[in-house]
Amino acid sequence: MVFGKSKEPAMQVVKGVDLQRYQGKWYEIANIPSRFQPKGGRNTTATYALQPDGTVHVLNETWVDGKRASIEGKAWKADPNSDEAKLVVRFWVPPFLPVIPVDGDYWVMLLDSDYRWALVGQPSRNYLWVLSRTPELNEEVYSQMIAHAEQEGYDISKLKKTPHDDAATMEASNKAENDKGTWWLKSVLGK
Repeated sequence: MVFGKSKEPAMQVVKGVDLQRYQGKWYEIANIPSRFQPKGGRNTTATYALQPDGTVHVLNETWVDGKRASIEGKAWKADPNSDEAKLVVRFWVPPFLPVIPVDGDYWVMLLDSDYRWALVGQPSRNYLWVLSRTPELNEEVYSQMIAHAEQEGYDISKLKKTPHDDAATMEASNKAENDKGTWWLKSVLGK
């Protein structure tokens, strides 16, 4: 869920993130859409798993037209000697024949002290993700996160909320057919 690099003014990021606590499933509450994500996705999640070598396995999933679209990647600290929550994420594309590495920035801008929600962006301010451990996020918290993003230079008018179905529908959708990565071609072609 991350791409783009820029020379914008410095952006504030969280320090001292515990990747052990950060791992697990996160629900996308809202994002600034990118052409690298399927259009019209719902029940979008990112699942992170810390690996023994210190990298993080990334699994991004969403459902479009009843089919599961996913991509896997790997993340690591941009500067292993820094305590800033600046990571690099690499996805191999296209998902159905992963031959081209695409790297992007993944900067944790805000993080709840109990790791219940996070605001993730990158320095060009072209992409932004509001993440939560649950499919719903308190409106007051959401508003505070968006205000912070705006202060950091994001155009929040581009932000789109991600729909999430009820638990039973989400459980049924987990058994949906996988689109085998064709979503990636459609996204790149603007469809």
